[in-house]
Amino acid sequence: MLLEARNLHVGYGDASAVWDVSLDVDAGEIVSVIGPNGAGKTTLINAIAGLLRCRSGELRFDGCDMNCVKAHDYCGHGIALVPEGRRLFVTMSVEENLELGCYLRAARAARTQSLERVYSLFPILRDKRRQPTGELSGGQGRMLSVAREMMTEPQLLLVDEPTAGLAPNLVEQVYEILLTAKQASGVAILLVEQNVEQALPLADHLYLLNLGRVKAEGPGREFDNTRVRALIQECLLG
Repeated sequence: MLLEARNLHVGYGDASAVWDVSLDVDAGEIVSVIGPNGAGKTTLINAIAGLLRCRSGELRFDGCDMNCVKAHDYCGHGIALVPEGRRLFVTMSVEENLELGCYLRAARAARTQSLERVYSLFPILRDKRRQPTGELSGGQGRMLSVAREMMTEPQLLLVDEPTAGLAPNLVEQVYEILLTAKQASGVAILLVEQNVEQALPLADHLYLLNLGRVKAEGPGREFDNTRVRALIQECLLG
């Protein structure tokens, strides 16, 4: 198993946001975490990314105890986070943003190799490599966010709400971007998403969170839109 999370408890100050959550991500899988607003999805993914420390529980990645790893070393272990929103440097060029994703590689040859690999995945970024990032469309901006994290050749890509704020016609494009990255590199993806109907077909495994706890989980094929809607309605109605 690539990622193993066991009985995670995460919070902010005196407030707890995630209780006793366990999940697994195997190599090459897409695992989706869904749930209503306030369910603890972003808190969970930030804890797995090292941005929040777990109060208790076990977090292992590729056999390594990640509770003992400093946050700035996570990238070197093969974990990359695509946060919600663009989080790009809009006055810098597309290529400069990509190179920032490869800052751990000191050798110019290694950075050039990573750029060529990313440009082969997403040719439109090559075409726009000298263009200021702020001029990109919404879909292209999401593409760049994913591509920047792919510069480190991660084993696990954590993706938080990739379709938030996008027009409906761009949602399918974002999932095509994620599938392209997975199919080309074999990267595993842990996807936090509220756009349930679009996320379900991608999921090899699915976890539904509510109020910081796992309400349901299982292989993606066991969940359809009707079942998920019913589960979320139960969450909202208490």
